[in-house]
Amino acid sequence: MTANEQIDTGWSGIQAIVGTTGIQLAQEQPQDWHDRMNQVLSQPQQLQWLVSPHSPEALAEVVACAAQNRWKMLPCGAGSKLGWGGQVAGVDLLISTARLNRVIEHAIGDLTVTVEAGTRLADLQAVLAKAGQFLAIDPTYPAQATIGGIVATADAGSWRQRYGGVRDMLLGVSFVRSDGQLVKAGGRVVKNVAGYDLMKLFTGSYGTLGILTQLTLRVYPLPEASQTVMLTGDATAIAQASQTLLNSALTPTAHDLLSSQVVDRWETGKGMGLVLQFQGILPSVQEQVDRVLGLAQQLGLRQTLVKEVEESALWQRLTELMQLAPFSEVITCKIGVQATGAVRSLSELEKICDRPIRGRVHVGSGVGQLALLQPECSPEMLSQMRHLCQEEGGFLSVLQAPVALKQKIDVWGYRGNALDLMKTLKHQFDPLHLLSPQRFERDI
Repeated sequence: MTANEQIDTGWSGIQAIVGTTGIQLAQEQPQDWHDRMNQVLSQPQQLQWLVSPHSPEALAEVVACAAQNRWKMLPCGAGSKLGWGGQVAGVDLLISTARLNRVIEHAIGDLTVTVEAGTRLADLQAVLAKAGQFLAIDPTYPAQATIGGIVATADAGSWRQRYGGVRDMLLGVSFVRSDGQLVKAGGRVVKNVAGYDLMKLFTGSYGTLGILTQLTLRVYPLPEASQTVMLTGDATAIAQASQTLLNSALTPTAHDLLSSQVVDRWETGKGMGLVLQFQGILPSVQEQVDRVLGLAQQLGLRQTLVKEVEESALWQRLTELMQLAPFSEVITCKIGVQATGAVRSLSELEKICDRPIRGRVHVGSGVGQLALLQPECSPEMLSQMRHLCQEEGGFLSVLQAPVALKQKIDVWGYRGNALDLMKTLKHQFDPLHLLSPQRFERDI
C-alpha cells in the first residue's frame, strides 16, 4: 500500500467513526479561528481537517486510528485558547471535543457535577444555577470556554482568591491516551490516592498527555449577596491598602490589583486600582465592605461600590479590557510575582516597556496577566520583563503572541529543576509524541 493509499484508508476510517457531520475542512473555519491556528501551528497550511467525535468511545477510536497511522494530533475544545503556548510541529489532525457536551450527573446533595469535556462553562453554570449552585472558576473567555479547555490550560481567574485554582476543583477525570485507550482516575470523593494524581497532572498540560473526555468537579452554593468595591489612587496608597487587607481577617472572593492603564480605560479614576469582591450572607458582606471603604477613606483613595446587575457588568468590562484587538497583534502573558510586592512589580514592568501597560494581578496568589501590543513590546523587552519576574521568585510565560515573535522567544521560560521529570512523564503517556508535540516546555 502506498503512502497516499494509507492516508485515504485512514481518513475513510475516521469518517466512518464520526460521520460526515464530524469532519470539517480547516479552510471553512472563521477568520479568528485561523488567527489562533496560525499562532499555534508551525505549518498551518498542512492542517486540512477538524474532527469532532460525538462520544468518548468515538474519540478513542479516532485517536487509535491516528496512532496507527502515526498522525500527530492537536486537541482542543471550542478553540478559544488555541493560540496559547508554543508552536506545534507537523500536526495532521485537529481533534475537538466540542460535541462532547453533556452534563452526566449533578449530585446536588454532594456538591459535585460530572460533565463531558466539551461542555461550555456558561451552559454548565446555567444548569447549576437552577439548583442554587455554581462552579467557582472564572476563566479568560467565560462565554466560549469549555470545561476541558479550562482544565487543560489551568485557566483560573480572580476567584482563585477564595476557592483556589482549577486543580482544587477536580475530583475525577477520564481521558483518552495517545494509543486510543480510555482511562479513568479519581471519582466523586475528595480522597483518591493511587499512583499519579492525574487531576493535578492534567491541569495545565495543554493536551500533551491525553485528551480529556469527562471531568468531575466540586461546586458551591450560590452566595446570598455579592458586592464589589473598587479603589483607585496613588500607587503607594494602593500598595498600603492591599497589604493591610492581606493581613486582615477579611475574606474577599476576589482581590485584584489593576495597572493604571486598565483604570484609565475603565474610566473609574486615576492611578492604580484595587478591586475586591465580597460574597456570602448579606450582613457579613456589608460589614466587610464598610471596613474596606473606611480604610480607603483613611488612605485618600477614591471609592466605587457596585452590586447586583451593575456588579456583573463591572467584572465583564474588566475581562474585556484585558483582551485587546486585533487578535493577531496581541501579546498575552501569564505572570507570577510576590503578592506583597505586586504594586512595585507592575510599576517596574511599565518602566521596562516605557509606557503604561494593561496588567492585572490576583493579589492572594501573585498570579496575573499582561496584555500588550506587538509594536509596543520587543523580544528584548519581554526578556527583561521575564528576568524581573524571576528575580522576584516568579515567572512570565507568553501565552499568545504573533507568529514572528513566538519564533524569536522562549514562550515558557521555565528554569526550574523538574524538566527531566516532565519529559519522562510525557514519554510514559505519549511515547510517540503524537499529542500536541512541542506545545509545552522544551519540545514536550
